[in-house]
Amino acid sequence: MVASTQGSYDGLFDPALPGLTLTERLLVALYAARLAGAADLVAHYRARLQAIDANTALVTVAGQGNPDTLADARLRAILVFTRTLSERPVEGDQAALKTLPAAGLATPDVVTLAQLVAFLSYQVRLVAGLKAMQALGAGEPATKAVAATAGTMLPNPIRAHGFTNEVLDWKAWLDVVGIDSATPGQIAVLEESHPKAKVSDYYLFLVHQPEILRQRSTAFNAIMYAPGGMPRAERELASTVVSRINGCVYCASVHAQRFEQLAKRNDVIRQVFDDPRTAGTTAREQAIAKFSIELTEQPAEVTAGQLKPLRDAGVTDAEILDLIHSVAIFAWANRLMLNLGEPVFPEPSAQ
Repeated sequence: MVASTQGSYDGLFDPALPGLTLTERLLVALYAARLAGAADLVAHYRARLQAIDANTALVTVAGQGNPDTLADARLRAILVFTRTLSERPVEGDQAALKTLPAAGLATPDVVTLAQLVAFLSYQVRLVAGLKAMQALGAGEPATKAVAATAGTMLPNPIRAHGFTNEVLDWKAWLDVVGIDSATPGQIAVLEESHPKAKVSDYYLFLVHQPEILRQRSTAFNAIMYAPGGMPRAERELASTVVSRINGCVYCASVHAQRFEQLAKRNDVIRQVFDDPRTAGTTAREQAIAKFSIELTEQPAEVTAGQLKPLRDAGVTDAEILDLIHSVAIFAWANRLMLNLGEPVFPEPSAQ
């Protein structure tokens, strides 16, 4: 996780990356960090801009001004999209995405920008969670973890408030890489990323920037599938909660299914779809859901005190670390799914 997170950072801010200039990328980072109230990251990205002698007026706009006033139509579109993707990703519809090509961004540049803003959302939450853990200090859970009960398998499918555990498809709003025209490097990254990547609009769109996708896929797979630490079903539960809060119907569907496959029950999924703020069939699940919402919605306000209910419910420090990463990676995943395409629901069955 550490190597792929660092690899994502290095790739996204590589001066040699074509398309968006390094200055544009750092302005996006400064603005996104400011919107999130992440003071440490604001200082970091401002210092990086100063180190390359970036235009002071532009740094001021990204750091404390209003991008809507920018005369530069390209940079204005970039920062307005950054604001939507950072603060209200569920509002990132097809019209919002297409302001970017209209401002002169090629499809690979759009992919870079979306991956960058989504990575910054991950970075903000990861830093906030790790700082809270550091403030809490090492310790043992107040209670011993107990094996999950069998729970209840409700009739399928579950549908509530526009969310479902049905299998959905996803369609990109801009052009994807055709598998017949993909380069050997792009094919290699697709094969590394997911077994179905070669037939998925999601991966075929993101592979416009293959090295960024490689690092992102490596991070995702390490966080969600690594052995040890928090049980995988609970990582999937947290991911479903985050997706429900962010309004990502597609991600909620996928990870509700994975929870059900791993836990052999879906009672808590119904609760998450109905009201994630009260979801959880046990004190441990309730603590996981509550912290997932807090880190998703207000990362700048997360404190050691918000980790204590997890310890009280029997969650170990290693499990808390996995939970922080799971919540943070879905700040990344949801923003890509919500702002680059849309879910496709199955056709109604014939009566």
